[in-house]
Amino acid sequence: MLNATVVAGSVDQGEKAAEVAEEVSFPVAEGVTREIADTLGSWWEDRREIIQPSEFIIDSAGKIVISSYSDGPLGRFDANDVVRLINFYESRK
Repeated sequence: MLNATVVAGSVDQGEKAAEVAEEVSFPVAEGVTREIADTLGSWWEDRREIIQPSEFIIDSAGKIVISSYSDGPLGRFDANDVVRLINFYESRK
């Protein structure tokens, strides 16, 4: 069993954020702002007021070991690749 946690964030709030969270099996934080996007180094799209995909693998010490930034739907983490990568990192310990 993989000892990992998945967490997501959305610009949506309230009922709309709850709809997003219903579709997945992990927690979804709501109300991501431009300030949060800037802190993460993410691209903020002014026209739609959304954060573009920003993905991180963080180790147990809180260090970012892998990051991915995108300005659209391409280039996102693939879940199977992430599992293999985490297993690889774990095997090196």
